[in-house]
Amino acid sequence: MRVFDEIFNQKRLAAADELYARDFVNHGLHGNATLQEDQAAARAEITAFPDLRMTVDLMVAEGDLVAVMWTFRGTHSAFGYGLPPTGTRLVLRGMTIWRIRDGRISDEWTTFNSFSAYIQVVRHLKWFLLGVLALLGGLVWLLAGHRRPRGFGAPPRNVS
Repeated sequence: MRVFDEIFNQKRLAAADELYARDFVNHGLHGNATLQEDQAAARAEITAFPDLRMTVDLMVAEGDLVAVMWTFRGTHSAFGYGLPPTGTRLVLRGMTIWRIRDGRISDEWTTFNSFSAYIQVVRHLKWFLLGVLALLGGLVWLLAGHRRPRGFGAPPRNVS
């Protein structure tokens, strides 16, 4: 609970020193991340979503493992994830499994539907995106119209 409450909701990133093992590994889909890389990602989320709120919907523990189903809510109001601020209010649900060793988090596996985040951004920006597409389509149409060779559409000359 402290990870979500202190690090994300209170933006007290220093709490990571108390909560995570020094040799912590975040086992990502495309590679592992160290504690420093993991916390840099947390800082990036907090920066991109200054009003970020994480809620714990369900938590189950067995042995040295803790599974958490969580909900992420925040407004994309600063540069982040390769995008300028979009103003999109995101709501994501995900799951994290932690391994606890000597009272600290030593391993993490997290999953969420990142495609859902992109869909929410596109829905939020749909009229803007449609306007841009219409403008680009109009420009292509105009440019194509001015590049027609002279005599286009005229009957072929009879060359003897």
